[in-house]
Amino acid sequence: MTIITGNNINRFAIAVLASALKLYAKTGMKASRAYTPTNMLKTATRYTGNKYKRGEYMTAHDDLRALIAD
Repeated sequence: MTIITGNNINRFAIAVLASALKLYAKTGMKASRAYTPTNMLKTATRYTGNKYKRGEYMTAHDDLRALIAD
């Protein structure tokens, strides 16, 4: 069993978002109904502080992965 607490909760959420962005960029599949492309980019903006235009899914993915690379 794995327990995620503290700052690791945000790291997990960022990792899931990065994976969802990559999935959408590569295949056009949404990870869920709530994770529309617009919502994913808005959420990525909240974490990174960078604004993303439509289609910048891999840029957002790379920025998110850089946040959790530590």
